Amino acid sequence: MRRGLNNFFRCLKKDGEARLGEVKTAHGSFRTPVFMPVGTQGTVKAMPPDDLEALGTQIILCNTYHLYLRPGTEVMEKVGGLHRFMHWPLPILTDSGGYQVFSLNALREITPEGVRFVSHLDGSLHFLTPQEVIRIQETLGSDIMMPLDECIGYPSTRGYTLSSMALTTKWAKESLDARSRLDRALFGIVQGGMYGDLRKEHAKELSQYPFDGFSIGGLSVGEPKGLMWEMLEATVPYLPEDRPRYMMGVGKPEDILEGIERGVDMFDCVIPTRNARNGMLYTSQGPVIIKNARYASDDGPLDPECTCYTCRNFSRAYLRHLFMSHEILSAYLNTLHNLHFYLSLTREARHAIDEGNFVVYKKQLIEKWNKGS
Repeated sequence: MRRGLNNFFRCLKKDGEARLGEVKTAHGSFRTPVFMPVGTQGTVKAMPPDDLEALGTQIILCNTYHLYLRPGTEVMEKVGGLHRFMHWPLPILTDSGGYQVFSLNALREITPEGVRFVSHLDGSLHFLTPQEVIRIQETLGSDIMMPLDECIGYPSTRGYTLSSMALTTKWAKESLDARSRLDRALFGIVQGGMYGDLRKEHAKELSQYPFDGFSIGGLSVGEPKGLMWEMLEATVPYLPEDRPRYMMGVGKPEDILEGIERGVDMFDCVIPTRNARNGMLYTSQGPVIIKNARYASDDGPLDPECTCYTCRNFSRAYLRHLFMSHEILSAYLNTLHNLHFYLSLTREARHAIDEGNFVVYKKQLIEKWNKGS
């Protein structure tokens, strides 16, 4: 079983359980806590790479399942990998595609060797093994890879959760053995459903293996918010201090702050980009639904406290006009703003941890959002 990377992660400072850290990859370093914009198909929707960099994006997430189906690994190999293909010079994390495969339900079959599934694009039949998932991600040139795992739904029985956890562990070990690019990181994924003792058990078990970091999977799948935090608290204390922790698919701005307070380092979610395209914009006073008639003649900026290009140059009235007219510019300006909001949130969180006042920072922000909404 191959050893992990040396000096991949450093915890620079702690404030309670919140951590300021640094991760070193083949395409540069990034500071944590970090939010990773989601570029499912090799693009963060509506955003040119140069603008992502200008916003302060340190790392993006792409989806193995979608890129495997289209344009395919042969194309990726010919063009020299995903970084070159999409003109992105900084780190890329790729998920395994497991969540997308398992969401197909009737169109897939789980076996101990892997997953057989039908493409949502053309109905073609595919079979992905843990080994093949690693090979695909190495062909993409991912800086941080995820192994194939099973993300179970909520609720699930304890018996099914146990058998699924064992399968995820089996695939995790096979992924470590399949890894050939030792300049790229591989994370383990902790499962265990909504059973705190199983979360603890799986975290302790996976921690015995030479993964470069650990993802916390299977959360934010429909469970009550309080239960999600309970499961996170049952997991994080049993993960190694010297490796980064990644909470997959989370979430709303307040969720990110809650995760940071509990010791999570990395986050991703489609919420800021998807909601931007649907007209929900995050501001220092709480969310703004830009299609509301109240903004039709509002000449003020979207967020008076925001310094992004959108807020510096355009009124709420104009943003509403673009959205109601289905103009392409609406998706761009809204997405730019929401990503600026999220990236500023984690940048300020890093500063607050460094200053030793993260809890105060979090409390003041949430109170402000609640008051304004």
